[in-house]
Amino acid sequence: MRFHLRLVPVVAVTLATAACDMPRSMDVNRADGPLNTIDESNLNDIMLTAAAPDEAVAYFRRAYSENPARVDLRRGLAASLVRAGRADEAVAHWQAIVESDAAIEQDRIDYAGALIRTGAWDEAEAQLDRVPPTLESYERYRLEAMVADANQEWDRADSFYETAVGLTTRPANVLNNWGYSRLTRGDFDSAESLFLQAISYDPDLFTAKNNLVLARAAQGNYQLPLVQMTEMERAQLLHTAALAAIRQGETDVGRALLAEAIETHPQHFEAAVRALAALDTEVRG
Repeated sequence: MRFHLRLVPVVAVTLATAACDMPRSMDVNRADGPLNTIDESNLNDIMLTAAAPDEAVAYFRRAYSENPARVDLRRGLAASLVRAGRADEAVAHWQAIVESDAAIEQDRIDYAGALIRTGAWDEAEAQLDRVPPTLESYERYRLEAMVADANQEWDRADSFYETAVGLTTRPANVLNNWGYSRLTRGDFDSAESLFLQAISYDPDLFTAKNNLVLARAAQGNYQLPLVQMTEMERAQLLHTAALAAIRQGETDVGRALLAEAIETHPQHFEAAVRALAALDTEVRG
């Protein structure tokens, strides 16, 4: 959501001495002027970007209930609900916003994003189709790529992903999505390259690391990639590689990887222990 602030110039005026006798309420009332609006806008931005998701939901729900005519507050509530993983609740708010006279094109993009999170792909596509082609943004093309993926329109998906990557300085997530798209198509080598690119932009993006292990395992390479990882991440990635090996019939490789994952994990690795026990039980049976 965007806030367009108009800074109102303040002119200092020398008042007569009699002004000292004015009621103090005049000073108090100044708190409701333009500077207070600016402070509120800053607070809204902070709540949307920095606050804990549930805290942001509570803030905007309270603010919107007190000012139901404020579309900006309803936008904040819808966006914070999505951040909190409550897209089902956000959809109703976004729908009301796009149907109002105060709707802007970005609202349709945000509405489409919430619909995708609920699995309503056709409705999301319909909303994106109503966005003018002149509105070119990272978020718009990222969602267009995801819809094209869902429709298995691979050429369109690749084109949208490529455009989205070029419209942001932080492309890690969209590169990861693009890589996963290539992975599902069986283009493992290309997927591996895209996951590596994603990690180069965000070394902490674990989903890209996990997907990278899957892409390598699909090619019969079960060694962990040379990327930055914590001890716990290493154990989890070994577990992923082990399960991939077992699914591909490489049970001995899988067993060795599970044992290494259990040994590597800094705590008790219950999932790996269960998988190894199940594998040994199956072999004995």
